[in-house]
Amino acid sequence: MTSLMEATFGEYIRSLRKEKGLTLTKLAAKLDLDSANLSKIENGIRDFDEKRLSDLAQIFDIDYEEIRKEFITDQIGKKIYETNCSHELLIVAEGKAEYRRLKNKIKKTKLI
Repeated sequence: MTSLMEATFGEYIRSLRKEKGLTLTKLAAKLDLDSANLSKIENGIRDFDEKRLSDLAQIFDIDYEEIRKEFITDQIGKKIYETNCSHELLIVAEGKAEYRRLKNKIKKTKLI
């Protein structure tokens, strides 16, 4: 399964479900959800619970990290959209993320 890059995570789930030939009800049962909630997730009304990512990966026989990447990028994209972030703000945010990575790496090195 390839990434749907510009799709929401819910649309990604719907695509996986249809590829696998599962009905909304069958997938919902496998995820221990009711079909109304899964429908809301697929339609972007509700967020998918991150705790169920490993279940989703198993059901669709997809690498967990691929599913997680789709989920995380959707969450970041949603936050960017909701806060109307500018490109400049995103550059600053990436710099802060890199700073955290470096700081964490230094902390781990000191522990060794």
